[in-house]
Amino acid sequence: PAARRLSGPREPAPELSEEARRRLEPVVELLATERSAPSSVRDPEQAWRVHVADSLSGLVVADLREAKRVADVGAGAGFPGLVLAAALPSAELDLIESIGRKCEFMRRALEASQLANARVICDRAETWASASPPNGGREDYDAVTARAVGRLATLAELASPLLRTGGLLVAWKGRRDAAEEAELERAEARLAMQPLEVLAVGPFAGSRHRHLHTMRKTGSTPAGLPRRPGMAKKRPFGAA
Repeated sequence: PAARRLSGPREPAPELSEEARRRLEPVVELLATERSAPSSVRDPEQAWRVHVADSLSGLVVADLREAKRVADVGAGAGFPGLVLAAALPSAELDLIESIGRKCEFMRRALEASQLANARVICDRAETWASASPPNGGREDYDAVTARAVGRLATLAELASPLLRTGGLLVAWKGRRDAAEEAELERAEARLAMQPLEVLAVGPFAGSRHRHLHTMRKTGSTPAGLPRRPGMAKKRPFGAA
């Protein structure tokens, strides 16, 4: 249905500028050299394909290309957040991650890359979304990204209190799962998050069945969100 389509043009993911590539080179080098790097992909050539190219695929979505404030939920080693920060120098990126060692790696990556438009928020997404700026990120973002973090209904619940009305969630997932998508549909009204399009953007090395799931926030954050940390994962809305 037309109401469930993305507005704006979809274009091929942009090529990295020389400046953006220069800033990401030390990040890829850290993946290769730091034993504590939170990624199983260490070979630099493979990292450019698996992490950087995969992260750039999100920029086929016009709303993400044009966003001024972006939160990367469950940022892990910093993908897609670090790549988006390099590719979108006019945007501000918050890399939200609750695990300390991953936060430390991203801080070192930011220092090495000198990406001034990104910062690490070492906190649970639910906790960060429970307070308004400057002490939190409640309804502060034009877009939320999440790459291989959890089920669609879980991601929608984590994103809803972070997004402004009309904001967009872009979730990187693998092969499509009809049961998971139906779960999200059932949770839609409780989250004020409307599923839009599912975009096939593969193949990439390590993500051959890559799909981007897009969801629009349709109104104010529903009462009761965010729930206690961990509840969105343990008991997702819409679960059969």
